[in-house]
Amino acid sequence: MNIQMSFKENGKGTIFVVPTPIGNLEDMTFRALKTLKTVDMIAAEDTRHTQKLLNHFEITNKLISYHEHNKRERTNQLLSIVEEGGTIAIVSDAGMPAISDPGADLVREAIDKDINVVVLPGANAALCALVASGLPTDEFLFYGFLPRKKQEKEAELDRLKQIKATIILYESPYRVKETLRFIAKQMGNRHIIIAREMTKIYEQFVRGKVEDVIAWTEENDLKGECCIVIEGNETAEDNDSLWWASLTIAEHVRHYEENDNMTHKLAMKQVATDRKMSRREVYQQIHINK
Repeated sequence: MNIQMSFKENGKGTIFVVPTPIGNLEDMTFRALKTLKTVDMIAAEDTRHTQKLLNHFEITNKLISYHEHNKRERTNQLLSIVEEGGTIAIVSDAGMPAISDPGADLVREAIDKDINVVVLPGANAALCALVASGLPTDEFLFYGFLPRKKQEKEAELDRLKQIKATIILYESPYRVKETLRFIAKQMGNRHIIIAREMTKIYEQFVRGKVEDVIAWTEENDLKGECCIVIEGNETAEDNDSLWWASLTIAEHVRHYEENDNMTHKLAMKQVATDRKMSRREVYQQIHINK
């Protein structure tokens, strides 16, 4: 168990997770600027990219790299500084660090060592794209980048097609067309949106059915990192539950025992999952309240 009192002295320093603009520098918050100016060190995914940001805001604090290829050695170095009372800010190239970003590993390690991790609110491409999509926002799944290999990508989309929630993906502009074809093949002709160049002067949202958007991409070039927002499977839950809706709990359990060769215990567990009940309730219905 871990309880963090973010601004109470505990003898150690603090790691600040600092979002940066996803395109428009005016989205930098006052608090983010103050934090970057006062920490002992800034750890950045790409120091060349971040240095431009720091130069723009006249921030001169020490900057070091922290990325996928050096995170093992850097993690120990950064945690040692914080354990001795130092303060560190982690930033990504754009948006919220630790989202599809190696900063997530540093956060986990810090929590394991009872180091305070303070997350500042700020820009995030996935949420901006979701809100702009016009698709349901009450339930959504952020996936990040799909696998690059064909079979792995198909398998993931096949799994995601069952999800009722709106789905958010990140994708390189060089792979968007291919990914859209995979979506159409595995998930059907759903409503989607491509969001690109968000917060910049060329911000663009392309909304429509997958097949229409694919046709549009054949006539138009895509530049800049893209978010793809996909309509969820509205019938997924209904399709899953229809087959057992008319069965009693005992009949439901017996179905798994006889048709899927499940043990009685495993069948009760599956029924509990299907009906969103506890296993104890299923047991009582069959063996006590019969």
